[in-house]
Amino acid sequence: MKNITMYSGPMCAFCDAAKRLLKRNNLEFKEIDISTQDGLRDEMISKANGKRTIPQIFFNDFHVGGYVELRSLEKENKLKDLLK
Repeated sequence: MKNITMYSGPMCAFCDAAKRLLKRNNLEFKEIDISTQDGLRDEMISKANGKRTIPQIFFNDFHVGGYVELRSLEKENKLKDLLK
């Protein structure tokens, strides 16, 4: 199974929704709060090809996108297939 990494921030409803989605699918993930350390936002933007919004979600090095893209994968039953 691929590693899931989610860049998030404080008081972010979409981040909270993404965490709930991952948990209800019994998926473990690493959360990186970009507000906790200098440079994390820049790291996220660089990895996400310039995207500045949170959350930004990755399966290994594959950039999924944000909550909307993650939810679409779940609705289309493609989420677990991408994680194989």
